[in-house]
Amino acid sequence: MSIQAPRGTKDVLPSEIYKWHYVEKLFRDVCDKFGYKEIRTPIFEHTELFKRGVGETTDIVQKEMYSFEDNGKREITLKPEGTSPVVRAFIENKLYADTQPTKLYYVTPCFRYERPQAGRLRAFHQFGVEVFGTDNPSVDAEVIGIAMAFYKKIGIINLELRINSVGCPECRAAYNKILKDYLKKKLSNLCNTCQDRYERNPMRIIDCKVEGCKEQITDIPLMMDHLCDACRDDFDKLKENLSLMEIEYLVDPSIVRGLDYYTKTAFEIVSHEIGAQGTVCGGGRYDGLVEELGGPKTSGIGFGMGIERLLLTLHNNQIEIPKPQGLELFIATIGEKAEKEAVKLLHKLRLEGIFAEKDYLHRSLKAQFKYANKLNASFTIVIGDDELDKDIVTLKNMKTSEQTEINLSNILKELKNRL
Repeated sequence: MSIQAPRGTKDVLPSEIYKWHYVEKLFRDVCDKFGYKEIRTPIFEHTELFKRGVGETTDIVQKEMYSFEDNGKREITLKPEGTSPVVRAFIENKLYADTQPTKLYYVTPCFRYERPQAGRLRAFHQFGVEVFGTDNPSVDAEVIGIAMAFYKKIGIINLELRINSVGCPECRAAYNKILKDYLKKKLSNLCNTCQDRYERNPMRIIDCKVEGCKEQITDIPLMMDHLCDACRDDFDKLKENLSLMEIEYLVDPSIVRGLDYYTKTAFEIVSHEIGAQGTVCGGGRYDGLVEELGGPKTSGIGFGMGIERLLLTLHNNQIEIPKPQGLELFIATIGEKAEKEAVKLLHKLRLEGIFAEKDYLHRSLKAQFKYANKLNASFTIVIGDDELDKDIVTLKNMKTSEQTEINLSNILKELKNRL
């Protein structure tokens, strides 16, 4: 019996990898234009990082992390999200000592044990952006602007930006009292997860996906109606900046996000093209996270964007990703002497930047031409004893069928003139 990939994982085959290369390059290009620099963090971290960073009450920490004890008896977790490792790196490498703000982006694999569905795997990949060192609402708008600019550049326009404010520790504490008073009489009718969140982080109950819980909280008090003056002012400035940037938005007071570290700005970008789980990008501000993880008091904001969900959105919007250029030259050979010449010529052409290929399976000449067609070669040549003796080969344009005799010793110049 053959071994198959674990459930919730997926191979990216050579026939599909060009799509990944395309979106990765585009994301990097957009981030570069906004002044962001790439950071790479380890694929695994100490489990404590995510317990403190993501939050003990989250589904990620409670149900979804891939954690294990290594040979040194250390508790280790495969990265379930990108922000906490970047914050850890920001602190450990004292990036806070540099001129602020610090603007970073990343492309990373992540791992969560959850039910696989369209665009959502257990081993998946994320684009992400993080900014440290400023609480200016214009940066919140800039971070959102990166995501929206990327989607626009790639051709996705059927998206909805939803924004909210989840308040600061001060106004949230007062709100939580109001919220708990409301929930107290409904608690016995809520799921076990919501009952646990009641003490730890009652706002997360708003985010519960259980239908029975949703029915119980249809008139739940919302944070948006209980913001302090400072948080309301920041939210108004965020909206103003988004309007100045001509980015349309919808205020959605039900957005709380699935991570405990968010403060003030929270946002989601939603596609209606990938089914019920329509969020393709989510993020927000986390002004207390750096300090929580042992660093100095530092503001932060960022987002995460699933690459698999992005590719699914492209597919569902019928947006074609351009395929890479095909093979430039195929060298067909007749005889052992020609085969040796092909090895020599092939290496020379490749060193000069020509995408060239030859046969490796001792195919007949007819089969070699079929192979060249399958590789979508732009040109072919045939090398045999006569061609070697005369230093002349026929260069065939596979698209037009035009044939031209050229000197074999001059093939590099001839190809460069034609490609």
